[in-house]
Amino acid sequence: MKIKFPVCLVLLCTLIGCQSKPQQSLALLPEAAFDSIVETKPVALYTLRNRNGITMQVTNYGARVVAIWTPDNDGHWADIVAGRPTLKGYISGAGERFLGAAIGRYANRIANGKFVLDSKAYQLSTYSDGQCLHGGIKGFDRVVWDVTSKSDSEIVLTYLSRDMEEGFPGNVQIKMVYSLTDDDAFKIEYTATTDRKTPINLTNHTFFNLHGEGNGGIEDHLLYINADTFTPLNEKLIPLGTYQKVAGTPFDFRSSTLIGERINEQNTQLEQSKGYDQNFVLNRTALDDVELAAIVEDTVSGRFMRVYTTEPGLQFYSGNFSDGSVMGKNGKPHTFRSSFAIEVQHFPDSPNQKNFPSTILKPGDTYHQICIYQFGTKKKDL
Repeated sequence: MKIKFPVCLVLLCTLIGCQSKPQQSLALLPEAAFDSIVETKPVALYTLRNRNGITMQVTNYGARVVAIWTPDNDGHWADIVAGRPTLKGYISGAGERFLGAAIGRYANRIANGKFVLDSKAYQLSTYSDGQCLHGGIKGFDRVVWDVTSKSDSEIVLTYLSRDMEEGFPGNVQIKMVYSLTDDDAFKIEYTATTDRKTPINLTNHTFFNLHGEGNGGIEDHLLYINADTFTPLNEKLIPLGTYQKVAGTPFDFRSSTLIGERINEQNTQLEQSKGYDQNFVLNRTALDDVELAAIVEDTVSGRFMRVYTTEPGLQFYSGNFSDGSVMGKNGKPHTFRSSFAIEVQHFPDSPNQKNFPSTILKPGDTYHQICIYQFGTKKKDL
């Protein structure tokens, strides 16, 4: 499998992103705040670091990314992930339920929770306005994953999704490797196998704010998405089964544009989802290669994040349902549009959409996906 990185990123990493620097003391969450037993299985908080000091905290409850600490242009570190300070905050599901979580068995929506596979009709559990969203009532975000190995910079998580769990056929064995690489990237590698044909669509739902958690909104972030088209939605946020050009619409991020520049325009798609919550069809040069999908930049701090994927799609979500009622890890509320998610994926409702790439995994085949979130800073004089 090839990984394609722009030359400019390699140069930037060489200049500023991969040098070891003195690190300030980080206000990491205490691991004791997550030590518990959930449904007879142990839950804990794990801390990962790379050689440059990038630090991530992960819990095996929902395989959630709880915190990621990165520096800004001036070497000041901040936690750029929205999260909860305790395990109880995640279990409650208050506010944004999917903060930092692994999503499955099927990311995004399946219309009415129904699909037909090999002439057999399946009814899934429904969670959102009569739709199956992110795997159902008890998706992968609400299960305890097994930690099969852990090193300073890597953790391996596994889960067996049983036949007919949330209505999905087949026993599916999933393995996810979370690692912090020495080029300052959070890399996720997914593999899965099944004993019956089944739809599968895995993603990660980490919410980011490059100012730092709770430090204002994300509408002033610059966003680039490598997509000429997106899949428009109906009023229940289910794809119409068509492709629409982004040109001339608020969904054109083919050049870096402020997230907030067009988010309040009169547009049916934006109004239905109260902001951005659409699937973009990525421009790909080869199947299965890891290619650039998106770039997000905070021009104030100089932090940027580049997203690479093997997947055909990307869901950009602008934090439209945070209302300030829930506090984050630093005691500041998660307010409206104070974080964003970039979920690399196959397309929503693919089991019911013949025009979309297939998401059916067959016995004997292996599902494989790579997602990379790479962090860096842009010096003001570069």
